Amino acid sequence: MIRVIIAEDMRLLRDSLVRLLSFTSDITVVAEFERGEHAVADAPRHRPDVAVLDVRLPDINGFEVARRLQSPLPRCRTLFMTSYATPANLRQAAEVGAYGFIAKDRSADALAEAVRSVHAGRKVFDPDVVADALTHTASPLTPREVEVLRLAARGEPPGAIARSLSLAAGTVRNHLAACTTKLGARNRADAFRIATENGWL
Repeated sequence: MIRVIIAEDMRLLRDSLVRLLSFTSDITVVAEFERGEHAVADAPRHRPDVAVLDVRLPDINGFEVARRLQSPLPRCRTLFMTSYATPANLRQAAEVGAYGFIAKDRSADALAEAVRSVHAGRKVFDPDVVADALTHTASPLTPREVEVLRLAARGEPPGAIARSLSLAAGTVRNHLAACTTKLGARNRADAFRIATENGWL
């Protein structure tokens, strides 16, 4: 029996995944988690063979969960699910030694087969996801906007950023507004998240 843990913050999707895998005869979900920190803290006692992780979780992301589970669970293999097929996410999945990287809209049979393949030591990188990542659009941000956004993400106020980059405070505010607009973000923090997930920072 393949022992699986699932970390997914959307309850409806998480419940669906658990239900779908429960119909298989060779896979059992031994634990499910809404938050990454909970998975890191509690997963080792469940001794999973495969960790099915969402890329985005509300506290620490799936990549960090995979990294932190490597020491207590060296034999557990990671299968990422994503709706965000970006070069940055694909690269991070490879960096943490993931065995799988698939889209969330895969069928129940495809998910179960991916779990079996990962458990057997075979790599499962969804070709459509990989293709999307490799053809992802270039950054809409200018080099200066990237500099300003990085400093803002560290909590630097516009005045401090202006002094650091020898700019006027108004220019810094304009750059931050441009970042938010270009990325379709709700605010500066959201702009930083979007830029980071797309590998533009």
